[in-house]
Order: sequence, then C-alpha cells, then structure tokens
Amino acid sequence: MLDDMELEGAVQSFLDHARFERGLSPATIRSYRSDLRSFTEFARRSAVELIEAVDLELLRAWQWESAEAGSAAATLARRSASVRAFTAWAARSGVLSVDPGVRLSSPKLGHHLPSVVTQNQAVELLEHARQRAETGDAKAVRDRALLELLYASGIRVGELVGLDVPDLDLDRLTVTVTGKGDKQRTVPFGTPALSAIVDYLRVGRPALVERGEGAGDALFLGVAGRRLGSRAAYDVVARALSAYPGGGPRGPHTLRHTAATHLLDGGADLRAVQELLGHSSLGTTQIYTHVSVERLKQSYAQAHPRA
Repeated sequence: MLDDMELEGAVQSFLDHARFERGLSPATIRSYRSDLRSFTEFARRSAVELIEAVDLELLRAWQWESAEAGSAAATLARRSASVRAFTAWAARSGVLSVDPGVRLSSPKLGHHLPSVVTQNQAVELLEHARQRAETGDAKAVRDRALLELLYASGIRVGELVGLDVPDLDLDRLTVTVTGKGDKQRTVPFGTPALSAIVDYLRVGRPALVERGEGAGDALFLGVAGRRLGSRAAYDVVARALSAYPGGGPRGPHTLRHTAATHLLDGGADLRAVQELLGHSSLGTTQIYTHVSVERLKQSYAQAHPRA
C-alpha cells in the first residue's frame, strides 16, 4: 500500500493506467478526467487531500452535491461509474486497503421522488439536537444551529458551509446565500432557528475559534477551528437522520427536500418555494407537489373505508 499518496496523484496514476495499460479510448479518458476532477475538487473543499481518506460517505456527499447542483441523472450515473472505476483500481493496486466505491449506487434514470421525513420526525430530530446542545458542548451547539437552519431555510449544503457571519440578519430573521452561478438570494428562517443560531454565536462558535486559526468570518466551523466542509456537514445530518427509516443516502439534501415538502403541505405558494430553494425552473420545484400528493394518497388509502 502506498502511504500518504495524494488524491490528485492517485487520479493521474489511474488515468495513465487506463490510457497506456488498458488502452481505453480518448473519449473515455476525457470523461474519466472530467468526472474525477469534479470529485477531487469536492474532496479538497472537504479537506480531503490523501487517497486513504476517501470513504463511502465522501463519495455519497459528492454525488448528492452534484444532484443538488442540477446535474442530469445520466450525468450522475456516469460520474458514479467513473469514481467506482477509480476506487476499484486503487484497491486492486494496493493504494487503498478497501474499495469504498463498491457500495456507491448510481441514481436511477428517470423520475424519482426525493426522500423526506415527517413533520413529527423533524420536530423530534430537532428536539434531540436541542437536548444535546444543553450540555454546552461547542460541537453539539453548532450541530443544533446547523440542523435548525437547514430545515428552516431549505438551503443547499454548499450554500450552508459557504455562509459568513455577516450573511445573517438576526433582526429580520433572514440569511443571504450564494447559490448556483454565484446568484444571491435572501432566505427567511424562524424563531427556533434564531434561538439556535444565537446560542451558537454566543457559546459554540467562540469555543471553536479558539481551537485553531483561519476561521475568518465563516459561520459554521469544524472542530479544528476552520470553515466546516460539505462532507462534515453531510455527516452531521446523516447521523441525526440515522434513527429514521428510509432508503438511500440521508444527508442535508433530505432536510432540503423535507423543508420544501412541509411548506407545500402547509399551503405555501409554489413560486415562493421555488424562490426559497433557488430553483431556476418551476418544473424542478414541482416534484415536491408530487411528494405531497403521494403522501395524501397514502393517507387516503389507510383512512378511507372505500379506498
């Protein structure tokens, strides 16, 4: 096994293997290079530079960030295949001790409904986070604020970890986020999220700042006192959601889908939800109406005597 091998170097070795030893076509090599460049850039933002740090959760977080960015299902499937080919080669070559890509599933082509949790489950999840934060542990206080803000606003994980403290307007209960294409939008949040954020700014964040250097204005910090990465945020949400049933990866995307669905269940206007989520197309937002209809049909089937 090659200890401390940099991820980018491993990718280049894989591309050389695919080109010179396997003799794959130039088009295939270009696809591999493009897909793996996307993955290495995501890994770098997640503070992963060595190949040995690549695991299934990192792969899933990258996959879901690509989905949140609007990549087509066919593109997601191709990217998943590329990274699986890379990790399989790394395991065969001894660069990795195990192959984390074996369990990475490709998204199904065609229409699918996003995963959501119920309103009662969301309330329970956030109550557990509040109870953990009462210990005063800086990480628990941060996690509560992170979960509350994600559910309250429906913002993407990349938007969340990119937030700076000045992006918050605590008087108006809004946050300014930078979405796809560097487009900014102002998103509201409620008083429970406000309470969690104020506690974090008062107790949690100062304690995390003391643990390292380079925090700057970053809102959410990791345990080393630097800006929290997408992968770490994914892990926080995945752990919080692990107690609830549901298929597929469960991370920040689940809270985003849940927030949108609960808004529509509560009677929110579809175009208002579109603006809140930062969707360029109303058609993207309309999938959440399908989620609401499916839940209505399930309730009807369970409750109506003539269903």
